[in-house]
Amino acid sequence: MTTTIATTSEDTSSPSYIPRGTATAKLTFYAPPPDNSAPYNYVDPQPGIAQRNYLEPEQTVQITDIRNKEDNFNLDKDAFQVLQRVPTKTTYTTFESDASVRKIYYPEVESLLLSALPGAQKVILFDHTIRRQKDGAPRQPVNRAHVDQTRRAAIARVRKHVSDPAEAEELLKGRYRIVNVWRPLKGPVQSMPLAFASATSVDDKDLVPIEHRYPDRNGETMGVQFNEGQKWHYWSGMMEDERILLKCSDSEASGTSGNGLAQWVPHTAFWDPRTPAGAKGRESIEVRALVFG
Repeated sequence: MTTTIATTSEDTSSPSYIPRGTATAKLTFYAPPPDNSAPYNYVDPQPGIAQRNYLEPEQTVQITDIRNKEDNFNLDKDAFQVLQRVPTKTTYTTFESDASVRKIYYPEVESLLLSALPGAQKVILFDHTIRRQKDGAPRQPVNRAHVDQTRRAAIARVRKHVSDPAEAEELLKGRYRIVNVWRPLKGPVQSMPLAFASATSVDDKDLVPIEHRYPDRNGETMGVQFNEGQKWHYWSGMMEDERILLKCSDSEASGTSGNGLAQWVPHTAFWDPRTPAGAKGRESIEVRALVFG
């Protein structure tokens, strides 16, 4: 069931104004390294080392608001899906420590995924990131179109986070997905909302593997090359009881030209030029999950 939120005219100069409707904004995309070398990105670069070697051109795009059209999208078709009126026992203070996030919020996320994803039988939550759009925050919203995992990285995640190697290999024989659960910590979101491109509009050639270099290991993400056919969306004025599910990998999908099952969703934060002066900065959490079945 969709909750309708009016989009009538408001005082756009008010600090409490929430931009709604189609946004015209610049997104940051991927372009190959000038020397044609393999692209890389350091998670924690050492002094004197460039964080990444590829280019990041901006493109102005139309970003459609899905508010009041939530039921038109789902994980299998679009690789994103939204949920409303999600019950929670969390408060703002829950997210002041990683320990309380894991103790209070993780069980809610696990239960949510098991109930919302058809066929899901086992969930392993392996990571979370809290982002706060304010000075001094360790993690800011990421304004760069990307996909979190390649197929190879997804397999590595299963082997890394399933403690029993034999069980991991058995689970790899069935369906496994990586799904991010995104929510604001303090709504409504006015500034730096999340944009996501429907998988139905993304060509495989738009996505380029990038070596993602951690201090102790290497993974793989994907950069997103601009394509005029991509259809970008956002969800205006998100509240604390709303969730975005972002599918970052699906072992049963076979690409945009394959079986019609979406495999992954490009996404990025973006600056909406309609954001009023004095708007509160976005605060959000994304929890990353392996979903089996």
